[in-house]
Amino acid sequence: MYITRMRSLLLILLLTLSLQACDTDSDPSETPMDKLVPPVKKLDFDTEIKPIFQARCQPCHFQGGQVYDKMPFDKPETITRLGTKLFTRIKDEKERSVIREFLDQPAP
Repeated sequence: MYITRMRSLLLILLLTLSLQACDTDSDPSETPMDKLVPPVKKLDFDTEIKPIFQARCQPCHFQGGQVYDKMPFDKPETITRLGTKLFTRIKDEKERSVIREFLDQPAP
């Protein structure tokens, strides 16, 4: 009898705790979407990507360079088209990461 009573009390205690955990003060439908999903930062080509290529590829692939007409690295379309093939020259992992992020973002 004692064990049955203890089980009943324990069950009531567990049910009470679980019901109390379900109680919230706010309605989830009232939470704005910008609070639920962090905004995605879109990388700017001119300020974040182009400087990497200017530092590494300036003599040939920028205005006045030998292969500028064929492969201009000052244009986002060229970088997007070549993609990770550019990593043969870009060895720095931080720079590669930024370029990967740029390549993965949706086109404007």
